[in-house]
Amino acid sequence: MREETIPAVREKLDDVLVWTDEQIEPYGCSRRTGVQLHVCVEELFVNICNYAYAPEKGDVTLKMGVKEGENGEKPVFWMSLADKGVPFNPLEHIDPDITLSAEERGIGGLGILMVKKRMDSFTYEYKDGYNISTIEKKLV
Repeated sequence: MREETIPAVREKLDDVLVWTDEQIEPYGCSRRTGVQLHVCVEELFVNICNYAYAPEKGDVTLKMGVKEGENGEKPVFWMSLADKGVPFNPLEHIDPDITLSAEERGIGGLGILMVKKRMDSFTYEYKDGYNISTIEKKLV
């Protein structure tokens, strides 16, 4: 398991993605799974950078690792992102209607929808003043 508390700034995104790769690399998951993880980790991290503390800045605590799958299933990558920003439950965000054109649909929500669709698990809790989002993905 890896745990890091870092400034919630976009300049740290590359570090976060490298740490993600270091966790999953020994398990030899498919390129598709790796790309899905990168996109979802990026989405959650950048949302914290852009919105959690705006217009101020703050920190994010990342915890990540890989746990063995149950009953012989593939290992599972997990990551939690915790910030002390404005409380925001992404799971309560209304999903955009992707049948509408971009102009009709308006801005926002596609990244959270993607995380919901691509991860095997996506949870949120507000605990002790922290927003904590956790994702899990089987390493297939």
